[in-house]
Amino acid sequence: MVQFLFLLLSLILSSLQPGATNTEGQFAFNGFSGANLVLDGSAAVWRNGLLVLTNGTTASTGHALYPIPLSLREPLNGTMHSFSTSFVFAIVSPHLDVSSHGMAFFVSPTKKLSNTMPFQYLGLLNTTDGNGSASNRILAVELDTLLNFELGDIDANHVGIDVNSLRSVKAASAGYYDDNDPSLFRNISLYSRDAMQIWVNYNAGNMELQVAVAPLGASKPRKPLLSHSIDLSTVVTDVAYVGFSSSTGLLSCSHYVLGWSFGIDGESPSLDISRLPKFPKHDAKNPSENIVLPVVLPITITVALVSVLVFFYRRMSYSELREDWESEFKALRITYKDLITATENFRHKHLIGKGGSGEVYKGILPRSKIEVAVKRVSHNSQSGMKEFLSEVASIGRLRHRNLAHLLGYCRRKRELFLVYEYMPNGSLDKYLYNNQTHFALSWDRRFHIVKCIASGLLYLHEEWGKVIVHRDIKASNILLDSEMNGLLGDFGLARLYERGSNLHTTHVVGTMGYLAPELLCTGKATPATDVFAFGIFLLEIACGRRSIEVGMNEETSTLVNYVLQHWRIGSLANVIDPRLNGHYDATEAYLILKLGLLCSHPVSTERPRMRQVVQYLNGNLVVPEMFPIKGHMYLT
Repeated sequence: MVQFLFLLLSLILSSLQPGATNTEGQFAFNGFSGANLVLDGSAAVWRNGLLVLTNGTTASTGHALYPIPLSLREPLNGTMHSFSTSFVFAIVSPHLDVSSHGMAFFVSPTKKLSNTMPFQYLGLLNTTDGNGSASNRILAVELDTLLNFELGDIDANHVGIDVNSLRSVKAASAGYYDDNDPSLFRNISLYSRDAMQIWVNYNAGNMELQVAVAPLGASKPRKPLLSHSIDLSTVVTDVAYVGFSSSTGLLSCSHYVLGWSFGIDGESPSLDISRLPKFPKHDAKNPSENIVLPVVLPITITVALVSVLVFFYRRMSYSELREDWESEFKALRITYKDLITATENFRHKHLIGKGGSGEVYKGILPRSKIEVAVKRVSHNSQSGMKEFLSEVASIGRLRHRNLAHLLGYCRRKRELFLVYEYMPNGSLDKYLYNNQTHFALSWDRRFHIVKCIASGLLYLHEEWGKVIVHRDIKASNILLDSEMNGLLGDFGLARLYERGSNLHTTHVVGTMGYLAPELLCTGKATPATDVFAFGIFLLEIACGRRSIEVGMNEETSTLVNYVLQHWRIGSLANVIDPRLNGHYDATEAYLILKLGLLCSHPVSTERPRMRQVVQYLNGNLVVPEMFPIKGHMYLT
């Protein structure tokens, strides 16, 4: 009874909103002044009634939902209702030739979307799983303005139908068919800074979803842009929320909704174009702010001189190195000024790591408020920089739960800055090599981290479009998130290869103690050399000591020899990290030790591939029997 009264009151209040009409099963907003929408993120309603989902900030999300859940499916028999919706939108990018990420209309079982992510996730999900999870129960029509290869996007200006995933089940380049000549297709740019109208219709009788789009003022095209057969009763819940979502990436962009209507078991009400609010097509300031105050000439000259001096001082302080060939990487570019602000000019108190390849600082990007780790690398030569940045840009497109995400880069005259997402628990090495007991990781955490890194390496070697060889796998490059999941980071030395191509010789790079024997002879980095380094890492996880210990005798200075020596004399349990105090799973510990020795076998052809390693760790394959000899071991 209480729920019924609440619903009745909400309907009455909605009907009183200016510019809104509302009857049972349908509503229309000609502007959103006084609308009782559920807003979060950067979403807001301006005074003139314009719904702003994102307002030009980078790496942001915005959501706007109709406040009352709708009954789109019969609760008793699960039968779907037909429904239709229409809305007027505009996407304004500060650049005419490129945009940030797009927006979407969606149907969701919940109005709580706080765990979603920006960038290609559009503020709807936080996973790029191609198949999606049926438990998501989300239907979306995306207006996507940025090409993402991992999600199978067809181009950087398309409309797509998404079901439980951001990998569209059907998509088409944005445009519409001419009513007078249906064979004539007219292209339109979703981020042209012009208002457009979109229509989404679902016919429950023949289970067909249709989408059409056209410039504002044009009638609904008779031939839809998209038509897809789908039984939405398997997707939409009995009671669902409808609304809009948008996100931006490293480029700023603004997403506006001017009007919206929705109808169940019938056409949605028509929108009154004459009543729709205006939106800013350019990032111009309010005219009231452009007031010119008369001043006397001497003051004007003084102010002008000071302004010029300040301008040149800031330009010198924040100067960057930008070359024409970098235009293809502009989506990844982060300004040096933002990095200076984020790290307080790289103050020592923000230093969180230091190694042979550079220093790492913690910071917060000023506009997006994202916590980042900024790696500062010196470089004295321009040779190979274009190739390097090309690979960095490709690696920046990687999305896997066990790989640290590269957010962007910046270049100065002799400095390169790589910006990664910040990992609150730092790197694994501070837990493995620290003798203080409270830093010791439990065995369960160690085994979980091993499986995380194995999964990430499998993705790099075999599951992405190209073969990626990391070339610097070690404990200090394994990062731990807030839940102590392991993420492989620092791709500064990584190399990409087309599948089936011959791997070429490179300079030998990496860290002593992790370098495979054949790498020192041939200079060719391969997935097998990564597996070798992973094997050393496995031994470190189990033993809690470095790959090479200075000051020890030759027999035990290297971790491999140390483990083999104890294996030969039957005291393998003595190599397990003493800080565990015997609290570990013996079966798992011996599996890690045997697998570490197998992966670090001196003969590359004897090492397993990462897919086999994952199967060994998951118990789907049994590690082959081995017995130790001086120097290493034989397989039986």
